[in-house]
Amino acid sequence: MTDELQDALNAAGSGEQPAKKKARKQPAPAAGEAPQRTASSLGANANPITLDDTYSGLREDNRVVMRHTIALNIESFRAAPDNFTARPARTYAPLPEVAAPFFSVIVPNYNGVVHLPTVLAALHNQTFRDFEIIVIDDASSDSSVALVERDYPGVRLLVNRANLGFVRSCNVAADAAHGRYLVLLNSDTEPEPGWLAALAHAIVAHPEAAVIASKLLLFDRRSTLHTSGDLLGVDGVARNRGVWEEDRGQYDAATAIFSGCGGASAYRRDVWQALGGFDEDFWMYLEDVDYGFRARLLGYTAVFAPAARVYHQLSASGGDTLASFYVGRNTIWLIAKNMPRSLLLQHWRAILRAQVKVAGDALAQWRGEAARARLRGQVAGLLGLPAQLAKRRVIQPHRQVEDGEIAGVLVEL
Repeated sequence: MTDELQDALNAAGSGEQPAKKKARKQPAPAAGEAPQRTASSLGANANPITLDDTYSGLREDNRVVMRHTIALNIESFRAAPDNFTARPARTYAPLPEVAAPFFSVIVPNYNGVVHLPTVLAALHNQTFRDFEIIVIDDASSDSSVALVERDYPGVRLLVNRANLGFVRSCNVAADAAHGRYLVLLNSDTEPEPGWLAALAHAIVAHPEAAVIASKLLLFDRRSTLHTSGDLLGVDGVARNRGVWEEDRGQYDAATAIFSGCGGASAYRRDVWQALGGFDEDFWMYLEDVDYGFRARLLGYTAVFAPAARVYHQLSASGGDTLASFYVGRNTIWLIAKNMPRSLLLQHWRAILRAQVKVAGDALAQWRGEAARARLRGQVAGLLGLPAQLAKRRVIQPHRQVEDGEIAGVLVEL
């Protein structure tokens, strides 16, 4: 940056005029040379950049290329006829200002045409109205896209040309969202009419929270819990709090959780962007716990909104075999990326014992496809450790909390 430009920037910031410098006397051109062009010789409106020798040389080179291109394509040029009329200038109305919605509800979909009418009807019946709906279809082979295009014109539809996986689809849709909070909602769910209103109340009550989790109940047994927030054990294994229990409100007062299920949770947009969304290497399963762990390391919390009730059809959006493989693999990656070193040293026996138990149980049920998938997942997790340890070297130096604070949110089981 030149001294003159720096003076001008400083003056613009301070409101003062830059100090004037004495004009330098230009040397007279030698005999036979063309007079040198200067800003003063070209007037007050001269562009000093065009006087630069490098720029002038590039501009002359471009002229040569242009002349060469014209010569090669001279037969393609046609003179304008005498009656040629230039296209009239077109004017457009100014674009209206549209306020960003409070929520962007993102519904990832893969071959879920039988479930979409239920979830979209439930969203239409929400009492809280300040939201947009985004359906992102992950290259479905059914008629999901045609259904949304035909019957739901108010829904923003994104379509992946190839199957990118649940995690990547969530990230793509989040990048396109306009809302201040991102809400992920599985296509095989049915939220109650007051669901978004309850999430909004929890956000107001806990503005520091990066994740706000819903209460998920079984679709066909609506008093049975699927999850009231995710927990993480000292062994590195994630657990659904209250899974399969009768919902008697036993967790409604305990709003502090480790993270929220990605099937029905709200996420602060600024934190989402700071973390880069979900880790796309996870593809599906435990990406939400990994996200919650990374948010924890930066000092953010997760809370449970008990009044935000959603009914979930289990295994409709992911089968047992897929879940077994990805949970087996991603559990190892989750620990390798995020667990602080002191906690690894403190709990390594519990971590190893949990993984050996998983492998032993799978071997005992070797004939089952899900058991074999879990073993393949563990092997894939070990083979993928170098890449995850590289991520760890990025994550851990940026931690904003002490190990004791992380230890305080891990559960002993």
